[in-house]
Amino acid sequence: MRALVIEDEAAVAQDLAQALSSAGFVVDIAAEGEDAWYKGSVEDYDVAVLDLGLPRIDGLSVLKRWRSAQRTFPVLILSARNDWTEKVAGIEAGADDYLGKPFEMGELIARIRGLVRRAAGRASSTIEVGQLVLDTHRMSATYAGRPIRLSQLEFRFLDYLAHQSGRAVSAGELAEHLYGADEPGDSNAIEALVVRLRRKIGPQVIETRRGFGYLLAGDGG
Repeated sequence: MRALVIEDEAAVAQDLAQALSSAGFVVDIAAEGEDAWYKGSVEDYDVAVLDLGLPRIDGLSVLKRWRSAQRTFPVLILSARNDWTEKVAGIEAGADDYLGKPFEMGELIARIRGLVRRAAGRASSTIEVGQLVLDTHRMSATYAGRPIRLSQLEFRFLDYLAHQSGRAVSAGELAEHLYGADEPGDSNAIEALVVRLRRKIGPQVIETRRGFGYLLAGDGG
């Protein structure tokens, strides 16, 4: 999953990015409102963590602009001003959750995972697709009851496909969601990743739909 962190305090932004990366997210950072608005408008994110007290354009205005432009990815607001009127304003502007500062990183990660699950129409942290079972909390997988040793990148690949509800996903879209802005990622890298996963789990798990992309076997589509 790909996350956008918008936070003007550099140390806080880096802590958030590190925690989200450890939880399996690819993370981009924006330090001010104009950059946040632009990135959220042109890039395809699965979730955003948005601080309200931003320079140039405040966080609430950024959120309103996204929603006016039909950008529907889930947004969790962070704010040091933890009063109910601000919470109401954030929710009415289109936020999906609100967390006051200071906060526990474990709670933030749990809330972010919950937002991503609900956006994909899933209620549980465990996803079953045929005989493949993914535990998004522990970042672990089994196939036909057998544990599968996966790298973080391999898990992110399966996790992203599992959240697409049977839709075939192109190599280009997968590369956008699996690699950071400074990491190489193209159709060749995705193909190599698919080959590795088929060797680990079995050739039948990942289907190739020519002209469309990849999907997990047993997930419809």
